[in-house]
Amino acid sequence: MITRRQFIKYIGASFVAGIGGAGYAFGIEPLIRLGVSRYRLTPKGWPTGLKLKIAALSDFHISQPWLSLDRLATIIDRTNELRADLIVLLGDYSAGISIRTGEIHSHQWAPLFGRLQAPLGVHAILGNHDWWHDRTAQKTGTGPTFGQLALKKAGIPVYENEAIRLNNNGMPFWLLGLGDQLALRADHANRIRHPQAKNRGRWLGRDDLTGTIDKITDDAPAILLAHEPDIFVDVPSRISLTLSGHTHGGQVRLAGWSPVVPSYYGNRFAYGHVVENDRHLIVSGGLGTSILPVRFGIPPEIVLVELG
Repeated sequence: MITRRQFIKYIGASFVAGIGGAGYAFGIEPLIRLGVSRYRLTPKGWPTGLKLKIAALSDFHISQPWLSLDRLATIIDRTNELRADLIVLLGDYSAGISIRTGEIHSHQWAPLFGRLQAPLGVHAILGNHDWWHDRTAQKTGTGPTFGQLALKKAGIPVYENEAIRLNNNGMPFWLLGLGDQLALRADHANRIRHPQAKNRGRWLGRDDLTGTIDKITDDAPAILLAHEPDIFVDVPSRISLTLSGHTHGGQVRLAGWSPVVPSYYGNRFAYGHVVENDRHLIVSGGLGTSILPVRFGIPPEIVLVELG
């Protein structure tokens, strides 16, 4: 039988462990740690000889103190050190948390992204928070958002349902950027203004997967950038690889499982390399935090994908 003294010791130890865990989840993992998650794969039908190294950055949620300009500069320097052929930005530059000590505006953070360097360029899409925090975009139901304008001013193209043809060492491939799937509030005005938008409950999407794929004009392999991974259920085998973010890996991840994931499919698309019917999806755990400034078991990461 456990004694009262033993019980008090157990409660005390649990309390200390809880405080320590909370300190780590709030103060160390989201603010200090930064890893590189590496994936090596050759999708079905990928051309022999086409080697491609892609660095993917997602879900910054830039604000004080959770992802400061100094922290962003560190992430950018670390990314450049990886010497990727191509760098892609998967959205959510805007703050995603109300508990913060200060705003960092797009004209402050965008020039830092302009320091990214890769032979095949830096290419971006928008995330849901980049739309949600732009009041003008929500009011008019259209862009460009302030983040999109700032990135373009920094020399970084931002794609919405667009496809561009690139080549590495003379071998071509396509890069597709999908519009955000949760961009606009699904109020009456937006439903009237954008009747063609995808209705996803409280939100309307600006994504057009079919129209984007239709812009491919040859049989070169294609890579899709899509902020939210849920679109993967509709992605055809024509797409060699889909790169996504949005979920933050759940922000809390225990033994490969996340209790809360912002996805209709739960842990199916929460994090990492997903292969279904010879189709490949890689979901970044992201770099910042949303709702609460907490990370546990899923440190901020740069994703490095080596194809071929």
